Amino acid sequence: MKLKKLLKEVPLEVYRGSREIEITGISENSQTIAPGNLFIAKKGSCENGSKYIDEAIQSGAVALLSNHGNPFLKVTQLIHPEIQEIEGKLASAFYGHPSKEPFVVGVTGTNGKTTIVYLLKHLFESFGISTGLIGTVEYVIGDKKCAAERTTPDVISNHKMLKEMVNVGCLAAVIEVSSHGLVQGRVNDIDFDVAIFTNLTHDHLDYHKTLEVYAEAKQLLFSSLSSEKTAVINRDSPWAKKMMERSPAQVFSYGFSPEADLFAHDIHLTYEGSSFNVTHGGCVTAFSWPLIGRHNVYNCLASLSTMIVRGFSLPELAKPISAFRTAPGRLERVGNSSVFVDYAHTPDALENVLMAMHEFKRARIITVFGCGGDRDQEKRPIMASIAERFSDLTIVTSDNPRSEDPKKIIEDMIKGFKTSRFIIESDRAEAIKRAISLSHKEDLILIAGKGHETYQVFSHQRITFDDRKVAEEALSVNDK
Repeated sequence: MKLKKLLKEVPLEVYRGSREIEITGISENSQTIAPGNLFIAKKGSCENGSKYIDEAIQSGAVALLSNHGNPFLKVTQLIHPEIQEIEGKLASAFYGHPSKEPFVVGVTGTNGKTTIVYLLKHLFESFGISTGLIGTVEYVIGDKKCAAERTTPDVISNHKMLKEMVNVGCLAAVIEVSSHGLVQGRVNDIDFDVAIFTNLTHDHLDYHKTLEVYAEAKQLLFSSLSSEKTAVINRDSPWAKKMMERSPAQVFSYGFSPEADLFAHDIHLTYEGSSFNVTHGGCVTAFSWPLIGRHNVYNCLASLSTMIVRGFSLPELAKPISAFRTAPGRLERVGNSSVFVDYAHTPDALENVLMAMHEFKRARIITVFGCGGDRDQEKRPIMASIAERFSDLTIVTSDNPRSEDPKKIIEDMIKGFKTSRFIIESDRAEAIKRAISLSHKEDLILIAGKGHETYQVFSHQRITFDDRKVAEEALSVNDK
């Protein structure tokens, strides 16, 4: 694309250089620059892109966008005072405004995002609607899948992936939208048709500092919607009204209250799954599926609401709902055992999962969990208190310590215990093995915190580690 064509859509000042140059791509990462690219020198939360301008030029960048000019550089230079504000517009224009073609759904909230995007992809594709996915576990474009580096990628990557989805025939796209991603403009200029709010509980306060600021971050998704779009809101959340304070969008609510536009009732939860009735517009439809727990009923309602907004009816959604299994690492059962692996790494998520397991508890519940390093320290004793309240035995271990000392993290955690019903085993593999060896036939084991992750991060290394595989191996040894 000629730079001059791009500049017709995006208001950028040309500090120096030609408008006639061909732009082959856009990148804010100097390590991914290819010949002919435009490099965006943006100041991020950890790094300042200006430090990498020379490296980008050496790699073939022919143009540069920054917030100030440099007379000594021999490439075309573009200037804008607020790079984050303009970056999304630039990416959208370069890739041909790809979010305007498919039906795009953004899902935000502390918990439930991953299950909802996988469920929506399943539902759309049950009706022949090819669907792309961007989320915590992976990015899926047609038949191509790649492991996710973070829940919400940078704004250029998002628009690029949406363009690739359009190119392979995707008619819908589902995107997990994190609070970090919203504050940092990673979903700017994406034309969302529906935005879902699941819930808001204690998390990421190392970054946002307070729940109110965290809520303001989530609210950004809804204030960006036009009056033609729809906000699907969990009416039962105390933060529901907050999400809609500055949003012109139409509202479709869900929950357990009859006051919601769509609500669940007559809920029956078992070890094998859940059954419940859903009412919308006077129509009552029975649903059942293999997922367990009330929190998953909420996830189902959010997805059903979105499908109704898209034009489907409740009765035609019952069969595909029953065929959905689970998102990776979300109350995922290890084989046919009584061991479950879940990504729960927040107080609310851990409580929801343990409460779900209490619905079909026969004997003891043994919980294995740790807390991540370089993250919100306040939640560590809170999560320990929750584990103690809902478990008969807790094995405290490491999660992803990152740059922190695992022993220090565990010390923070155990401040939340009021009894001695816990064991400390900092080696996560050993903790899982110990839980299985200590369990009896009808005990339930929850391994929480890492879910789908296939690695463990320490200060000096990142190792291969999968809770599910470690549990499988321990179970095979224990059976012998």
